[in-house]
Amino acid sequence: MQKKKVGKQMGEVIVSMKNIVKTFPGVKALDNVNFELRSGEVMALLGENGAGKSTLMKILSGVYTKDGGSMKIFGKEYDNLTPKQAQAAGVAIIHQELNMCRHLSVTENMFLGREKVNGMILKNSEMEAEAADILGQLKIDIDPRQTVGDLPVSKQQMVEIAKALSIHAKILIMDEPTSSLTAKEIDELFRIIRKLKADGCGIVYISHRLEELQAIVDRVTIMRDGQYITDGEFHSMTMDQIIANMVGREIKEQFPRVSCTKGKKIFEVRNLNAGKLVRDINFSLYEGEIVGFAGLMGAGRTETTRAIFGVDPKSNGQIFLDDKEISIQCPMDAIRAGIVLAPEDRKKDGLCTKLSIRHNLALPNLDLLCNAMGVIRGSKEDQLCEEAVRNLLIKTPSVEINAANLSGGNQQKVVVGKWLARNSRVVIFDEPTRGIDVGAKVEIYNLMNKLKQEGIAVMFVSSEMPEVLGIADRVIVMCDGRITGEVMARDTTQNEVLKYATEFEKKQQAS
Repeated sequence: MQKKKVGKQMGEVIVSMKNIVKTFPGVKALDNVNFELRSGEVMALLGENGAGKSTLMKILSGVYTKDGGSMKIFGKEYDNLTPKQAQAAGVAIIHQELNMCRHLSVTENMFLGREKVNGMILKNSEMEAEAADILGQLKIDIDPRQTVGDLPVSKQQMVEIAKALSIHAKILIMDEPTSSLTAKEIDELFRIIRKLKADGCGIVYISHRLEELQAIVDRVTIMRDGQYITDGEFHSMTMDQIIANMVGREIKEQFPRVSCTKGKKIFEVRNLNAGKLVRDINFSLYEGEIVGFAGLMGAGRTETTRAIFGVDPKSNGQIFLDDKEISIQCPMDAIRAGIVLAPEDRKKDGLCTKLSIRHNLALPNLDLLCNAMGVIRGSKEDQLCEEAVRNLLIKTPSVEINAANLSGGNQQKVVVGKWLARNSRVVIFDEPTRGIDVGAKVEIYNLMNKLKQEGIAVMFVSSEMPEVLGIADRVIVMCDGRITGEVMARDTTQNEVLKYATEFEKKQQAS
């Protein structure tokens, strides 16, 4: 990948963190980490899940307190910060999971906790005018009176950026800002980032989408296992060097593919309709293949998986497993039949993050683990957990720790692990690598290949075109709730897939 030098000469050092230490019970999250940010630059903070990136930034933004080391912001020494003190120092953080009050307006979100008042009366018109002015400066077309919950995720993210500007933030931390955005929305975000950079704002940019860094990044800091590894000018590093420093080893194959003989038909969907985005869906899955579902955001891919799994009601359609029609009215029907789903939002829909790994693995399998009296057999539960950790290479000191404490890749493995205990016949992945690092992605790909080799039908939805073409054997393309194309991954190109993915848009333009 060819890279170009981005931006102008950076300015003064505005953040200096030296020998930062942070320990959680049983885990040293940060081990003498160094980090530096300058004004007018975009610094990419890179590393695998669990490397300590978010922990370091939470110390800078006042969410966590450090256990050791020194921290300077604009030359002023800080022992530890509260979120309010960090905000006063000019630091703002935009979390991957946006922290918005969805029932409030754009203006109310932007001024939450620092409302303008006249005595006991809110100065609503003054706040709306200021919000409109800031949104205008960023050329963001959003009505400040609009309810945030009615906005798409991309617009909510723009509101978060506008909020940061309203508190005069000069240090902006962005954690996985493009994970839920379309290509067009990403371009708009990058335009705003370039404007902020030109105005002297220092931006910390955390992302696992390495291919997008060349568009905006000036420098890179790499962490691994809670330690600082290296930093440098982005244009002077190759992508292979960046990845090797992140994972501590060379990844020889980004998309490992395993060849298998295509076997018998396992699963078939006929004339499936559900809601507005699942229209007359027909496809089959076979032994020895991985089928990828491609398409633009809003194409109906996730809705199709939810209808198959029984989360959303179907208008009509038939589902066959091993040539026998099955009735799926709810997820439990699908699970009992051997059809399982690793959902797009694993934290919200796939895991109980406040429960242990053990309990997450056991919960959907209680019918297999309990004796006739309804009492869990401890030996069976231990066996289930041991096999999941061993077979899926789940990195954890113990199955007793909460799922929330795992990295994104390991959380995904727990989601899959609880289903594999049931000897499932069909495994559906919806955006399986969203928000996880390059090393963990390869582990997920290897897991999918393992399922494929065991004769399990694998279907996965992904918005990453290189991923779909790199891992799938067959690609089904959707647009506007319909299947518009089907191609063999080895024999197609991104342009051909994109042609099928934009078929409805082209029809609209022609009409």
